[in-house]
Amino acid sequence: MVKETKLYDLLGVSPSASDAELKKGYRKMALKYHPDKPTGDTEKFKEISEAFDILSNPEKRELYDTYGLEVARGNAPAGNGNPFAGGAGGAGGAGGVPPNGNFSFNFGGSGGHPFSNADAFNIFSQFAHGGGFGRDDDFGFSNFGGGSQPFGSSSSMPGGMPGGMPGGFSQTSSSRPTKEADVVTMKLPVSLEDLYQGTTKKMKLNRKGRNGLKEEKILTVNVRPGWKAGTKVTFQNEGDYQPDGQRQTIQFVIEEKPHPYFKRDNNNLKMTLPLTFKESLLGFNKEITTIDGRKISLSKTQPIQPNQISTYPGLGMPISKHPGQRGDLEIAYKVDYPLSLTPAQREAINNAF
Repeated sequence: MVKETKLYDLLGVSPSASDAELKKGYRKMALKYHPDKPTGDTEKFKEISEAFDILSNPEKRELYDTYGLEVARGNAPAGNGNPFAGGAGGAGGAGGVPPNGNFSFNFGGSGGHPFSNADAFNIFSQFAHGGGFGRDDDFGFSNFGGGSQPFGSSSSMPGGMPGGMPGGFSQTSSSRPTKEADVVTMKLPVSLEDLYQGTTKKMKLNRKGRNGLKEEKILTVNVRPGWKAGTKVTFQNEGDYQPDGQRQTIQFVIEEKPHPYFKRDNNNLKMTLPLTFKESLLGFNKEITTIDGRKISLSKTQPIQPNQISTYPGLGMPISKHPGQRGDLEIAYKVDYPLSLTPAQREAINNAF
C-alpha cells in the first residue's frame, strides 16, 4: 500500500505501473500541458515533470511510496515517526537509516531544493532527445526555427540537459537559476492562407541590452502548415535584460486573421455560398476558389433544402499531426428568398405546385 497516489494520478497511471507505463503516461500528459501547446499549463506541466522525475527513479519512487512526497523530494519533516527526521541532509536511500546516522540524500536536483520550471523543461528535453516522442506528436524541436527553443530549455548546454544524472533528469542545484525569467507574450497575426501553406515570419524586436541601451534583434518564426490559433512559439533569453542579469523570454501566440470567405473549424473550412431563389429550386452551375487557389466547379440539378450543407473531403486545412492529410470543406447555402411576389409569380407557383 503506497502512502499517497498524487504523483501517479498526475501521470494517469496506477501505483503498480511499470517503467513503460510511466513513460507512456508522462508522454501523454507532457504533450498535453506543455506551455508551447494551446492546451498548455505551466504549473501543471511542472507537476507532471516532477512526478515523472521521482517515479522513474527506483530509489525516489520507493521513498515516495513509503513516506510521501516531501521525503522523496529530499525534505525530511520532523516527528511522526519519520526515520529521516534530523538527518544531515535527508534520507540516505531506500534501504533505511545508515548505522552511523549520517544522511546524504541527493538525487541530482532534489535534496530540499524546489523543483523549478527549468527542471521540468530539462526533463522534457531529455525525454524528447532520447526518442520519447514519435513523429505523430507534432512536437519536434525543429518546429522552432531561427534560434527558438522549447520554452525553458537551456541554451548553454547541448540538448538542453545540463547535469544529467543516472536515474533522473534534473539539473544540479548549482546550475539551477534562482529566479524564473519573465515571459513577455505577443500576438502574432497570421492569415489563413499562411496557416494553410506555412510561412516564415521575421519579427523585429527592440530590446534593452545589458548596458541599458536599446538594440535590435530579428526573431524568425517558422509557421508550420496546419498550425492553429493559440499555438505558442517561445524564444528564451531574447527579451530585455532584467536587474538580475537574465533576459526576458519572448513568446509569440498565433492569432488567425479573419478571412473574407472561409471560417476555420479545427481542420475543416466552412464557407457560405449565396443562391437566388430560382437557383435553389432549379439548380445551378458555379465555380469557387479553394484556400489553395484552385478553381472547382459546383453543380446542382435538384432543389437545395434549407440549411443544406455539402461536404468536400480533403479540401480543408492541413492536419499538422498527419502530413499529407487535410480536413474537409463544408459549403452552406444561403438562399435569397424574395420579400414579395407579383400576382403573376404567385400564379406560376400555384400552377407548378
